[in-house]
Amino acid sequence: MRERKRTILLWLLAILILAALALWLLSTGFFQAVSSQERLTAYIQSSAPWSHLVFFGVQLASVVLAPIPSNLTAAVGGVLFGMLPAFLLTYGAVVLGSMFVFSLARGLGQGFANRLVGKKLSEKYLDVIRRKQDVFLLLAFLFPFFPDDLLCILAGLSDISWRRFLLLCLLARPWGLLVACAVGGSALDIPGWAMVVIGVAGLAVFFLAMKYGDRVEQALLDRLKK
Repeated sequence: MRERKRTILLWLLAILILAALALWLLSTGFFQAVSSQERLTAYIQSSAPWSHLVFFGVQLASVVLAPIPSNLTAAVGGVLFGMLPAFLLTYGAVVLGSMFVFSLARGLGQGFANRLVGKKLSEKYLDVIRRKQDVFLLLAFLFPFFPDDLLCILAGLSDISWRRFLLLCLLARPWGLLVACAVGGSALDIPGWAMVVIGVAGLAVFFLAMKYGDRVEQALLDRLKK
């Protein structure tokens, strides 16, 4: 009975928070603004002098609710605030949002995850998350080819500890966000051909790690035990 009450309270908390976020975004015209980078920039600018707080809220919502990449909104933040402020705001919001959805999935289980992620995506990634926990999540967070925000929800269904998942988020999630903020803030200009090279190299590293990650990990452990 106590466990059932706890689950009901978590469901209510999740619904209230998600509903509040959705209503706030809807009432402020966010969903129209995300149709282009220019509109999103104007949307955040119009909230001055609270533009930094609104940007943080947008970044948090991009993880918890809105189906838009955090890297896109990070680039907008770089344009508006410069690289470092945009990065710090984005990093904090993304880590906080990641831990929030991870905790909700851990408490509410498969049904909650399926409703947010979708059964098809859940079946595609959940097994590999459970089998290749650290390797898969680390690479998925590092490279922009995976729905990393949704993977945070599925990670909550695995047996990875809260602290271990937080460490993975802290170590792996900032780098793509940092690049996006640097590009938006004009601190970094990456040509198209370089993006292609980075993408191909990232895929190669990912597939090699997925295939040989267990062997490399065991080899390192054996070496350290000697």
